[in-house]
Amino acid sequence: MNVLESRAIGALAGAAVGDALGGATEGWSVEQIRARYGGPVTGIVEPFRPDWQDFKPISPYHKGDGHVTDDTLMTNLLVRVYETKRDHLDAYDIDELLVPLMIGEKVWIPELEREAAPLIRVFLAEKWIVTRLHYAHVDPREAGVGNAVNCGAAMYAAPTGVANAGNPRAAYAEAIDWAGAHQSSFGREAAGVFAAAVAAALSPGASVASVVDAALAVAHDGTRAAIEAVCEQAQNVDDPLEAYDALRAAVRPFDLVADAYRERGMAAHRPSRLHSIEELPVALGMLVAGRGDFRASVLGGVNYGRDADSIATMAGAISGALYGVDAVPAQWRTDIGDASRLDLEAGGRVMAQVAREIFARDQERAAATTTAFTELAGQAEGAAR
Repeated sequence: MNVLESRAIGALAGAAVGDALGGATEGWSVEQIRARYGGPVTGIVEPFRPDWQDFKPISPYHKGDGHVTDDTLMTNLLVRVYETKRDHLDAYDIDELLVPLMIGEKVWIPELEREAAPLIRVFLAEKWIVTRLHYAHVDPREAGVGNAVNCGAAMYAAPTGVANAGNPRAAYAEAIDWAGAHQSSFGREAAGVFAAAVAAALSPGASVASVVDAALAVAHDGTRAAIEAVCEQAQNVDDPLEAYDALRAAVRPFDLVADAYRERGMAAHRPSRLHSIEELPVALGMLVAGRGDFRASVLGGVNYGRDADSIATMAGAISGALYGVDAVPAQWRTDIGDASRLDLEAGGRVMAQVAREIFARDQERAAATTTAFTELAGQAEGAAR
């Protein structure tokens, strides 16, 4: 296995492992998590509620037991889009390639313990993609406008980072383009910045510090300010398992979701240049607090609660991209792969090959541009004389 493949697999397997671990604590407070599990979560746990099938009629999901959530389902669908296109993506590819996968093909849904179209599992902000593109025929570049602004696009943007390995600005631009079909405002911005962070993590010699710097270099408005504030605070955290108070205090001024996570205020999920999603800054903060260590960073996200699966997904993707598949604990990979009926290495293998093909195409396009510009500049000089 070469370095690119190891780190691409690390990114996507790391995202899936973080997702599965965090799924068991999603939506809960630190106090609720510790009361239920007798302390911090340190690995795969049983479902938070044994009555998962009847507890919430709108989302009767079997979280825990090593089951991935919609974060991984959507990530895997985006990998399939790349596998088909084998080139950079834009908003039209979401319409033409992703939507048919969401509504037209069955996959195993671990949280439902049955096969179904992915549309059945994803939540309302992701169902928006199908509503706007398949039924309303909205311009894909603008379809995300009007959706609840959240981490829905960012949570599955890791493949775009792999497709642009070593080039954070290109990853940012590409994710910003296709995410316009799903999200707007700081939700769209987060997708771009997360993709850039993964691309930066895949650079030779990358570190947590260089990843944060790359994220800040492309980020704008409230997203940039939130990352800066959270990562600065995280430098003073010794144990990611105890990071909640410090990181929540840092991100609170930028987050439109209340401290009581299930109690949404009127301002929640509205577009804003002053605000940020919570998940991406906290994931980067956990990486800083955990010094990039996969286990420490991901478990920090898991025990943060709130949108724990997406926080741990992002932390896991970046740590896995930094250090390769061997940084993702093998037992977790095996157990989660078995429990979710997934090959956690398959997506990374696909994206490593697709990234090679995209790089070759980019080189050809760059060479053609160089030739054209050189000729154009020469003609201009001749005309001037």
